[in-house]
Parts: sequence; structure tokens; C-alpha cells
Amino acid sequence: MSLIRNFIILLVLFAIASISGLFYWAGQPMDTDGKPVDFTIKPGSSVRSASRQIQEAGVPAPAFFFELLARATGKANKLKAGSYELLPEKTPYQLLDKIVNGEFSQGAVVVIEGWTFAQMRKAVDSNPDIKHDTKLLSDAELMKKINSEKNTPEGLFFPDTYLFPKGSSDLQVFQQAYVAQVKKLNEAWQSRAEGLPYKNSYEALIMASIIEKETGQKAERSMISAVFTNRLRTGMLLQTDPTVIYGLGERYQGKIHKKDLLADTPYNTYTRAGLPPTPIALPGLASLMAALNPAKSDALYFVARGDGTSVFSDNLNDHNRAVNKYQR
Repeated sequence: MSLIRNFIILLVLFAIASISGLFYWAGQPMDTDGKPVDFTIKPGSSVRSASRQIQEAGVPAPAFFFELLARATGKANKLKAGSYELLPEKTPYQLLDKIVNGEFSQGAVVVIEGWTFAQMRKAVDSNPDIKHDTKLLSDAELMKKINSEKNTPEGLFFPDTYLFPKGSSDLQVFQQAYVAQVKKLNEAWQSRAEGLPYKNSYEALIMASIIEKETGQKAERSMISAVFTNRLRTGMLLQTDPTVIYGLGERYQGKIHKKDLLADTPYNTYTRAGLPPTPIALPGLASLMAALNPAKSDALYFVARGDGTSVFSDNLNDHNRAVNKYQR
């Protein structure tokens, strides 16, 4: 009996020592050579499989010990699949808590005001931290995927910085940007000035995209909006170069020529009256607000001074004088 008792005591002491050693190890900073380590836990992974994936990614945490720690702390069934980043000097305890809490590492896509949707797609498609589920989809197919009633995506995505857990679907970014733009457009539409020459909020979005591309100084957005809304009211042609450039597509090589202004396309506002059929860029909030709240002005013309600002005129003679002074 004494032998059995002694054996049991030894087992208990060994267990206590092992557990003590485990928890001591779990509280020590891991050596990552001062560099962060990225790793991913696949969906449906068991604690054993997850521990193996963590070790194989280069995290200095032996799979057996990490699994044992997760089981000993009752967290073996609480690990969340996803992409993570282990920072230097973190302990196995902190690593386990990060995974249990789902503190995923984040990627980012920056969408710039005035970009076209094609430029946005290029930025998303080239992002290494995202899952490219839409890369082979047409624009119309992508719009259907995010439950939009529109087939044409231009203008319908809000320019901003979008954060996402690494490994997320790119649909998440497109959905988030689309919802944000629709919300901001609807809110701006509700606070619009009276008597605007728009049939609906989509026409206001088209105008906002033109303002976005025409504005050199942010403070001039409302005046540029006044010029174009005044022209719409009086039936004048908008005659704005950015719409012509958009209509040229890949034929535009950085300079617009007289023949381009004469070549009719649905976006040539020198040959066609009214607004173009779609936005020509992704407008930001300031341009949306300017399109729906133009300055109170009779201006019908503007010309760039060359320093980013513009001269506004309400008659052709004054405009021609400004053109002669600043452009010729």
C-alpha cells in the first residue's frame, strides 16, 4: 500500500510541477526577434489543429504546450478562426486571450475622393490582406452581390479608409463603402436647398461627382455648384472637361484636345445638354453637400487662375476677360 501511496504522491507532485511549469511558461514573453508574426487559424479548426497552425506560422509557442494551456484554462472551445498578428514581447497567455477575444489583425483599403470606381477596384484587387471574391466579377455582377438596384457602380461608393480583419472578403469593403455612400446621399438629400434642378438624388450624386473633379479649392465647391445648377436651370450646356475625359476612357492620355470636345459621347457636356448619364467619380461628403446646397450666386462661368482658385463671372464678357488674363 505504501508503494501505491508513494506512487500517487509522485504523480500528484509531477502534475503540480507540470502545471506550475506550464503556467510559468505561459507568463513569459515569447522571443520573436523583435518582429511581429502573422498567423491564421482556419475556420472549423480544433484546438489541436489551431495550435499546430500557430506554431507552423512561426509563433514560438510549441503546439503541445499551447493546446495544454488552452485546455487547462477552459478556453479550448473558445478559439476564434481568423487572421492575427502577434507583437513582440507578448506572452502565451496574451496570445490565447487575443484568439479567444477575436482580436483579428486588420488590413486597410484607402479610397480617395475623386477616384473613379475603376481605381477603387484596382486598389481593392491589389490589396494583399483581403480575400478576392469579386476579382472576376463584372461591375454589374458586383453590384448585384451587394444588393444594389443599380448596375453602374460609379459614384456609389464613399471615399474613406476601410479597415477589415485580414483575410476578409473584398465584398465586405464594397458593401461597407456602398452603404456609407447611400446613407450620406440620402441624408444630404433630406437637407437640400429648395428649387434645385434635379429630378432625384441620383442626379445630385452625378453633380457632386462633377464638382469633385472640378474643384481646386475646397472652399469653392458651393460656387462651382452654383455655376452648374444655374446652367441647368437656364438650359445652358455644362461644358465641363472632366465629363469629356471620363467619356474618353482609356483614350485619354493626359491632355484634352479640341477634337475631343467635338467628339460626341454620352458624357460630352459640350455636345449634349443636361447631366451625363452617371457620376464620373466617387464624390466625398463636401461635394455632396455642395451639390445640394449651392452658393446663392448668378455665376454662369468660372476660369482657373492657375493657383488652384477660380474667377467666377455671371456674363460672357467678364468671363472672356478673365480667360484672356489667366489662360491666354
